[in-house]
Amino acid sequence: MSQLVLSLFPGIGLLDRAFEEEGFVVVRGPDVLWGGDIRNFHPPAGKFDGVIGGPPCQCFSGLANLVRACGNEPHFGNLIPEFERCVAEARPSWFLMEEVPQAPAPAVAGYGIRQFILNNCWLPGEDPGYGQEQSRRRMFSFGLRGRKAPLLLKWIEQATFELPRTCGTAVSQNPVNNTQEAKGRVLVGTCIAGGSAAPGQRDPAGAKHRGVKRTAVTAHEGATCLRATVTAAHSGEKRPKGGALVRYRFEEACRLQGLPDDFLADAPFTAQGKLKAVANGVPIPMGRALAKAVRKAIGEETV
Repeated sequence: MSQLVLSLFPGIGLLDRAFEEEGFVVVRGPDVLWGGDIRNFHPPAGKFDGVIGGPPCQCFSGLANLVRACGNEPHFGNLIPEFERCVAEARPSWFLMEEVPQAPAPAVAGYGIRQFILNNCWLPGEDPGYGQEQSRRRMFSFGLRGRKAPLLLKWIEQATFELPRTCGTAVSQNPVNNTQEAKGRVLVGTCIAGGSAAPGQRDPAGAKHRGVKRTAVTAHEGATCLRATVTAAHSGEKRPKGGALVRYRFEEACRLQGLPDDFLADAPFTAQGKLKAVANGVPIPMGRALAKAVRKAIGEETV
């Protein structure tokens, strides 16, 4: 029998889409994207098997400091208490909350909760040894009613993120290139200790690496160099010396989030509105991995 799931703060519905692919039936709650207000929403008790959702992260994001430095506050305050309230009212068997790593953990009476961080680039990609192209770290809180929650990571397959022996023991972080030519393009991390490319050389896409910082990592045989990418400005990659943040074209953002480039083709949104809606969502590969893990976790609990 399919599990009935309530989605809070659904946005454009990327996490919902992933759970639906795994066989869950998802009912979407109110969202500001559609003119809704979570504060006026009261779910019925005992109707939903699970609750998923990600309260707005703006007030916990590192970029919130830039907003406050200008004398303002993030538009959305802390809405985690609203998520907690809805879970307490709905009384589902389980819940899954998504947030940035800096956000506080939810607390709902009667639920055992386990937290973990998952990065989209930890998830296996199509090529052996590679992970997903986009680096996107998120904190997840999984709760079970009346009992201790297991760590969902035990059911999530993770790619190996280590450099090949030929790359030595260091990798450069991606430089930021905001030229018109480079917008929308993904830059490849450059190996700097025994690799085939070095800072100042051009990557396969033709962008020259400047101002590259080096980060020590462990290298082992049989693994590969990574690409670190962001979907939109809020993801946190800054231009050196205080320049503009990296932004990607909508089609590129869709690809990095695991969506087809014609996603929202018929939606009556502006180009910037579409980009913001997609960038705020949980990447589809991450959502799929979580939905499968939840399915296995609740299956074991009911055996």
